[in-house]
Amino acid sequence: MKILGVIPSRYASSRFPGKPLASIGNKTMVQTVYAQATKSKLLDAVYVATDHPLIEAHIKGFGGNVMMTSENHRNGTERIFELLSSISEEYDAVVNIQGDEPFIQPEQIDLLCEAISQPSVDIATLAKKITLEEELFSPDVVKVIFNKEHKATYFSRQAIPYIRSVSQNQWMSKFDFFKHIGLYAYKTKVLKELVELIPSLLEQAESLEQLRWLEADYNIYISETEMETFGIDRPEDIEKALNHF
Repeated sequence: MKILGVIPSRYASSRFPGKPLASIGNKTMVQTVYAQATKSKLLDAVYVATDHPLIEAHIKGFGGNVMMTSENHRNGTERIFELLSSISEEYDAVVNIQGDEPFIQPEQIDLLCEAISQPSVDIATLAKKITLEEELFSPDVVKVIFNKEHKATYFSRQAIPYIRSVSQNQWMSKFDFFKHIGLYAYKTKVLKELVELIPSLLEQAESLEQLRWLEADYNIYISETEMETFGIDRPEDIEKALNHF
């Protein structure tokens, strides 16, 4: 199976404008993510899909693959599909690598590649057991529950499931909660269908695109990882991330 890795990289951000070009140690955030992605053993190529000439020039400056895409995309999925539709090579599957996850590990990308290579899997993503109470109750950390076949049941910014008759400070001792790590792999034919879906009510309520897919009755396979990641949402998150790792 031929698999493409794409890093959507949008310049504008209400909480952190210019985030892809922010420094993480001695590299920018987008260069750090790109470097991690190219270490994958199972990706055949890696591209950055951006909407800003500064990011395009930066990627070209360190020899990376990059393509300019529309400023009007609603999400990274649409941006990835434009890139996939514009390049000459054909791929069986695509991995959406979040541009604000600079500590993503190539092994996690390969885990997704292995999942999407299964004939029965159309969409795959990652989850990690939550070990910190502050993550469990943070709306910035997306939680996921899944069944015994590792198919996602629901994603939420709330702690799910709700543990009845137990104080919240004891929840983690009563149940294994999982946080969603925002990498996705899609079969190419499924990605073409996903971009045609209109925003759903659940998606709009939680501001989570993957709920649109669940409402449309797509199965999302969950691969578990024990490796930690750290998403960058605000400027202060960079220092926290560097201290954490």
